[in-house]
Amino acid sequence: MLPEELLLLTSQGDKNAFRQLYEMFNSRVYNTCLYYLQHVPDAEEITQDVFIEVYHSSAKFRGGSSVSTWIYRVTVNKCLDKLRYNNRQKRFAFVSSIFNRDTGALQHDKPDFNHPGISLENKEKAGIVLNAIRQLPENQQTAFILKQVEGVSQKEISAIMDLSEKAVESLLQRAKANLRKILGDFYNQNEGLDNN
Repeated sequence: MLPEELLLLTSQGDKNAFRQLYEMFNSRVYNTCLYYLQHVPDAEEITQDVFIEVYHSSAKFRGGSSVSTWIYRVTVNKCLDKLRYNNRQKRFAFVSSIFNRDTGALQHDKPDFNHPGISLENKEKAGIVLNAIRQLPENQQTAFILKQVEGVSQKEISAIMDLSEKAVESLLQRAKANLRKILGDFYNQNEGLDNN
């Protein structure tokens, strides 16, 4: 059955259709959440939130875009909301997060990221790259994750982000340039440390 048919049946209360829709999109939604949030419990929570929203809003879907595009849009918005919430929480706990509670000594937080698709030997490199992606402005981050990580077409990204394809192309170019700079600075600093 097509996603549009499943969504229509879901809007009429068909729980079996919703289960099929969930099975069709669950892994894509979860992976997108995981790349955004870089924290398994948050990704699981937001994946659930996305499907709750899909279930409750299924009757409001008007077909202006594909069901896939609509679900990605819901996912991206939920992830960005969660990131904003997390950032607000971090601001309140800033001092305790950079100083050890017991000793008062400054502590360094090394990127720690576990994604089931990343092999053990590549986790540290992946953590560095994902940390760099998180430094991008929101719109560049969204375009980059959807294109490079999820493999979504530029046309669909433009529908998800409600931008022209030209604007998406520009965002992707700026994201790549910014990542080159961020990662170049990181590696230059580390090479300098290694040589001392």
